[in-house]
Amino acid sequence: MRWTFKPQPEKEKIEKLAQELNIDPLISTLLIQRGVETFDEAKKFFRPTINDLHDPYLMKDMDKAIVRIEKAIKNNENILIYGDYDVDGTTSVALVSSYLKSFYPNVATYIPDRYDEGYGISIQGIDFASDNDFSLIIALDCGIKASEKIDYASKKNVDFIICDHHRPGKKLPKAIAVLDPKREDCKYPYDELCGCGVGFKLIQALAKNRNQTIDDLLPYLDLVATAIAADIVPITGENRVLAYFGLYVINKKPRVGFQAFINQLHKKELTITDVVFGIAPQINAAGRMKHGLHAVELMTETNFESAQKMASEIGKFNTDRKELDKKITQEALQQIKENNEQNNASTVVFSDTWHKGVIGIVASRLIEKHYKPTLVFTKSGDKLAASARSVKGFDVYEALDKCSEFIEQFGGHKYAAGLTLLPENYQNFKTKFEEVVKKTLPEELKTPEISINSEIELSDITPKFFRILKQFAPFGPQNMRPTFTASGLRDNGYGKQVGADNNHLKLNIIIGSDKKTYNAIGFGLGDKYELIHKGKSFSAVFNLDENHWNGNTSLQLLLKDIKVE
Repeated sequence: MRWTFKPQPEKEKIEKLAQELNIDPLISTLLIQRGVETFDEAKKFFRPTINDLHDPYLMKDMDKAIVRIEKAIKNNENILIYGDYDVDGTTSVALVSSYLKSFYPNVATYIPDRYDEGYGISIQGIDFASDNDFSLIIALDCGIKASEKIDYASKKNVDFIICDHHRPGKKLPKAIAVLDPKREDCKYPYDELCGCGVGFKLIQALAKNRNQTIDDLLPYLDLVATAIAADIVPITGENRVLAYFGLYVINKKPRVGFQAFINQLHKKELTITDVVFGIAPQINAAGRMKHGLHAVELMTETNFESAQKMASEIGKFNTDRKELDKKITQEALQQIKENNEQNNASTVVFSDTWHKGVIGIVASRLIEKHYKPTLVFTKSGDKLAASARSVKGFDVYEALDKCSEFIEQFGGHKYAAGLTLLPENYQNFKTKFEEVVKKTLPEELKTPEISINSEIELSDITPKFFRILKQFAPFGPQNMRPTFTASGLRDNGYGKQVGADNNHLKLNIIIGSDKKTYNAIGFGLGDKYELIHKGKSFSAVFNLDENHWNGNTSLQLLLKDIKVE
């Protein structure tokens, strides 16, 4: 792994902020690295308030969206809430549908089938709306590139309001309103909202129009926080406020469906990480293995016994998903080996038997093994569908754009995208994608990077220091858990490999002649045991974490990498 240091702020800035806030200079360094440089910015960072949220009417087309929804309500029209089948899409649908249903009954939900319809707005969905007398569709977390589908809907007298956060194409769909903070002509102050975040701005505007206050919307923020966590958007600005209060709702008064998941986790207080690994995969599993509507039904359920039953079923989907992605990952790794493609700049694999619902997870697993931009293809109807995942710093969306001559349809983000192509174009696409990556992937991005905030003395790690660090949460992109490095470390002789396959490393670290030991755990670092064996001196990169065991809580170093000195 490449160890790199984040830019270190000017000494004067560090000292000034440390003095203003009466904090350790190391804490002020960490704050400045996050763009927090003044007392007022620190106050907003440490003590977010719900009033820090922007006026939803600052978003382009919001006024048009609200006028159309109010007209639908006045005329007793049927409204269809349409969203993608992943966490962001299903939480968005649960959010907007449950809010509208709180005062208007003619609302239904629609999630496209991952296998029959694919990603985004489908002809089947529009036909369903038309056949069942829905004259307005509110599309969430999709639609920004669906111009042809929106035109088709217009001919069937079905209006669209699009709430999306993906990058628009060259032209916008001709919908009644297109809410997307990434629109070039949208002057909304924050453009990193997830799909559910844009959905929340819509209900915030509706609430404002109906003389409700922001406090009336707090119960919906558990959904928004879950989408923010799962969609890996920056936890800065407005997202930080939404995630902060959403976590509060998850921990203090979660919706019934979430309570059913939380009961399975056996944790006193959930963090963003717990949401990412404990709740999000379960919601995702519904769309991957069965149908996304199962997740929406659970998230809008009000009876606890029914919710528990649903959560149990979705838990089973998740178990099946884990077994499936493990099996497919092994087959994909074997394919790479057989084709002798280990030294390619990219990884592109295909089998017509692979389950479409897990190819995105498999792509991420392959990156853990072969660190390079990765696409996993499978058969989808008469086409091939793929999930793309990237390595840090490389824009896979741009790379796909350069291969668009061979692609039928694609969309997504810098680090994750989806596409479809005709089977006869697969080999040409694969060749072209390899050429593009080879030409544009810088040498340094071929090795995983650990970005370090600061060097630290272990003696500086006090309970007070850790208490302040905990207030940096919720953590996520652009506000990652602080990462430190320390040198001159040794194991006290009791270090060992742990875990079923000796995959992990457990140490008691000492430094110099200091008698104090520091507990450390390195997940996936079992093979580094020889580097710390027999009192060898080493350097380590780590986060600080709490270890809860047998009712006791202690501070520990969460090791990320080790190097012999």
